[in-house]
Amino acid sequence: MHNFKELIVWQKSRALVKEVYLLTKKFPKDETFGLVQQVRRAVVSIASNIAEGSGRGTDADFSHFLDIALGSVYEVETQIILSSDLDYITNDEFDSINQKINEVERLLIAFRKTIRK
Repeated sequence: MHNFKELIVWQKSRALVKEVYLLTKKFPKDETFGLVQQVRRAVVSIASNIAEGSGRGTDADFSHFLDIALGSVYEVETQIILSSDLDYITNDEFDSINQKINEVERLLIAFRKTIRK
């Protein structure tokens, strides 16, 4: 068992949640139940799956939840790219958030490799 609150990857994913929520506050109102809701659910899923997996009995179970979290990272990345394509965010905002998404992705992949050994 792992204490998820001590995991850097969980801490970074938690910070990413806040960033995405702040960024999507300024999206058009007609996206409230579309892209905004979708990307927010996906980004919350990253931290949530890390936390849930940490409480499982085996590293194999934990690894499975890390796989799910990684899928959510890719979902968030896609939705942020689409947000940029639709001009909901600036290039600078995209670059900043994308860098943070990529950091969480790298940390998840590295941690998953460690857990699987």
